[in-house]
Amino acid sequence: MKKHHLALATLCALASTAHAQSSVTLYGIIDEGVDYQSNAAGHTSWSMLGGVMSGSRWGLRGSEDLGGGMKAVFVLENGFNPSNGGFGQGGLMFGRQAYVGLGDRFGTVTLGRQYESVVDYVGPLEAGDQWGGYIAAHPGDLDNFNNSYRSNNTVKFASANYNGLTFGGTYSFGGQAGNFTGNQIWSLGTGYNNGPLTLGAAYLNARTPAAPGGMLNNSGTVVASPGNALASTPVYGGYASANTYQVIGAGGAYTFGAATFGATYSNIKFMNLGTVAVTGTPHYTGTATFNNAELNFKYQITPALLVGAAFDYTDGSSVSRTNGPTNAGAKYYQGSLGVDYFLSKRTDVYLVGIYQHANGTDSTGDAARASINLLTASNGNNQSTVRIGIRQKF
Repeated sequence: MKKHHLALATLCALASTAHAQSSVTLYGIIDEGVDYQSNAAGHTSWSMLGGVMSGSRWGLRGSEDLGGGMKAVFVLENGFNPSNGGFGQGGLMFGRQAYVGLGDRFGTVTLGRQYESVVDYVGPLEAGDQWGGYIAAHPGDLDNFNNSYRSNNTVKFASANYNGLTFGGTYSFGGQAGNFTGNQIWSLGTGYNNGPLTLGAAYLNARTPAAPGGMLNNSGTVVASPGNALASTPVYGGYASANTYQVIGAGGAYTFGAATFGATYSNIKFMNLGTVAVTGTPHYTGTATFNNAELNFKYQITPALLVGAAFDYTDGSSVSRTNGPTNAGAKYYQGSLGVDYFLSKRTDVYLVGIYQHANGTDSTGDAARASINLLTASNGNNQSTVRIGIRQKF
């Protein structure tokens, strides 16, 4: 009997140890709401949209202790549209993230479909990543702060936290035989978070971004297909022939009690225009450059109630055409307001309003149209939208 009890105790101890060394977590977010749009190609619009404040998702996250301070990690994350139950990210099963890797006390190396450094280190400082959702992102999310694009075939390093300092980078293999740099993507970034101060900076470089498999087409869809973000936004859709997409971004935030003041800046270039043949786009040469600046503010009125405001300015450069007058470029002015009320730690309801004004000439060569991110573009230079939604995390 004593031997039986001893064996049972040993098995329980081993089971407890195995459980402590390995874990798998199921998690997710469901975000749904109703949107009013003042001008959708010339008409007012009421619609139900999912995944605006946070992309709706479910995922599996796991880790295993390998001993000696090393662990194995993985993430499989599916994006979906709760309005119709369909897949997000171009129909990919795990289109948000899919990676596996190893970590130790110095950092973690992972391989698969992942976020690049602009998303990791600067994106969280933008209003759209905090209380505004993707409709409060910069026009067309042209700097990828709001994570419209992910990179496939990617090796990523993320450092450990050194007294608030973190850093990392990614490299994505292009997968083109005989062309090592074709569709190649790489990024570097660093962040600092200590007390009331948060800072971030990052660099992103993507070759032939609009080609199949490239950064701006990484869902695998055809570049000019309806619904593809690159093709559908007049902000930069006409620059799809670029050889290189480059982003330099930086931002910071400082908290005073319940108030947080933040700012971001990005410089975006679509370089060597005319390299990739894209039907239906103007014939540009040289480089199209955008400079974007955002000021944002949020105030935690109570632990359950948050309000936010932001102003964003985007300035597009002039661009040369091979068979027409020079495109003088477009400017976009955007204001955002938001209220977020938490019913519990996992459930909140929110109200967000956006107004955008455009002037100049956009990437299509026509008079600039207001184009709030991922909504149908206006047929004029003004556009507004209001959304009321509910979000639950599990």
